[in-house]
Amino acid sequence: MRMTLLPRRWDRERFAALVSRHQAALWRYLRYLGCEGAQADDLVQDTFLAIWERPFREYSERATARYLRQAARRQFLMALRHQRVRPLFQDLHEAEAAWESFCGSDGGNRYRDALQLCLDEIGDRARTALDLFYAGTRSRDHVAQALTMTVEGVKTLLRRSRATLRECVMRRLS
Repeated sequence: MRMTLLPRRWDRERFAALVSRHQAALWRYLRYLGCEGAQADDLVQDTFLAIWERPFREYSERATARYLRQAARRQFLMALRHQRVRPLFQDLHEAEAAWESFCGSDGGNRYRDALQLCLDEIGDRARTALDLFYAGTRSRDHVAQALTMTVEGVKTLLRRSRATLRECVMRRLS
């Protein structure tokens, strides 16, 4: 196992490379744990700030990613305690194991790429509904008006679209 002992203070270029390699995966991991987008942005920044202040030993890329996820998870739990809210997952170690088995060592990049390809394959109406509802954070009522559908029709379209995407992604990953 290769081990690199980092200096007490980070070299800026080396730290920037660490952030570049792990930032997106940490953000996705926090979202997976139930963190809101803006809060995930803040917690990723807080995690790297803590790493900047207290360098650690890098062993391998996978071990470093695991360490950073643990640090981010601690930041998330502290934020939840401060807000007096319980985490979405009762067993965070189980959530970590699920993340590891599903996303592997690439932090979810394969999954994201497969999802993007699958999104390109679905119909225009379904894609518009997904974009409005999830990316645009619009209500079902708003999506129904935009697509001249009933609210129940939008609910069904979104459910079927998610199922189609899930099947497509699993097919591409296997």
